[in-house]
Amino acid sequence: MTDPRLAALLEDPAARAALDLLRDGGHRAWIVGGAVRDALMGRPVGDTDLATDAPPERVLALARAAGLRTLPTGLDHGTVTLLPGGRPVETTTLRRDVETFGRRAAVAFGASVEEDARRRDFTVNALFLAPDGTLLDPVGGLGDLAQRRIRFVGDPATRIREDALRALRYFRFHATHGDPEGGADPDALDAVARHLDALDALSRERVGHEMRRLLAAPDPAPAMAALRATGALARLLPGAGDALLAPLVHVEGLAGLAPEPIRRLAALGGEDAAARLRLSRAEAARLSRLSAAMAESAGPGELGYRLGRPEAESVLALRAALGGRPIDPSDLEAARIGAAARLPVGAADLAPLTGPALGRRLREIERAWIDSGFRLDRAALLGQR
Repeated sequence: MTDPRLAALLEDPAARAALDLLRDGGHRAWIVGGAVRDALMGRPVGDTDLATDAPPERVLALARAAGLRTLPTGLDHGTVTLLPGGRPVETTTLRRDVETFGRRAAVAFGASVEEDARRRDFTVNALFLAPDGTLLDPVGGLGDLAQRRIRFVGDPATRIREDALRALRYFRFHATHGDPEGGADPDALDAVARHLDALDALSRERVGHEMRRLLAAPDPAPAMAALRATGALARLLPGAGDALLAPLVHVEGLAGLAPEPIRRLAALGGEDAAARLRLSRAEAARLSRLSAAMAESAGPGELGYRLGRPEAESVLALRAALGGRPIDPSDLEAARIGAAARLPVGAADLAPLTGPALGRRLREIERAWIDSGFRLDRAALLGQR
């Protein structure tokens, strides 16, 4: 009997349509990778990927004959995206690596499921689900999944030499799917530590993408500590430290704040993080604001007024983590009030003042209004001397 968690995966209309298309064309196909992994963990399933023994040209021909839309995602690597009902199902021919070039590889089609599994990154990502519910586990992924253990397929050093991004993906998967109590795999950590030079070849975009995903995990602190212990954190983000990350995660949980990568990046610090991780302009500006506000003396109400409620809550969380304490609920309330406050005096109220004198007077009035807890009204503010 098919595991109920996997049965739901096989009943998905888009996946079923793609599997049936290949089966009716005389080929074998399996749901593979993350969809199987997450279904077995009882997690929401995102994209569904298939592996098949059909060459990519054959997949395209079958889709055309069935009137099914396709995207030639990566024909050289055997990948065609089928669009049953408009939903993407990435379909890749079973393959083996002939030669690797970083994130690229020369591949040969016609491989077995076992050969295809051996070229994948982690054992938990090398599970194959057949249309009849049979689950294939060529490299021991089921045992690792049961233990929430993230382990490279084969030799970790070989996997990293093939593609250095796998080193960062290891820590991200350890944070999102691993058991923090069980610790990271010693062989993986040793391989990362011995191949730090390989990280230098990674593009800043790819490093930034993986770092964001790692920091978005519910609790990235254990994985980040392991990343630091290998020397990879200092290599990727000189000057960064993870000492504040675990306290911040704890503070976030107490305050009910959702995980947020840029807030957590502010806790890490580091030299020129925005450029090294190729942050967007908006992300870089936000990181700069959070980092500056951590050290400033502005109170919670003023933070809410100047930065808005979400940003103010992030600053309060960072300050609380620095102080080793929870956020004071009254500070959260003050930030909420400040975010909703609007200065009741404008330039027109101060005529005939103009230029620098007008600016100075407006700042004085605004300061008095903030210091009053936003309670002074227009008449009281205009009466200020």
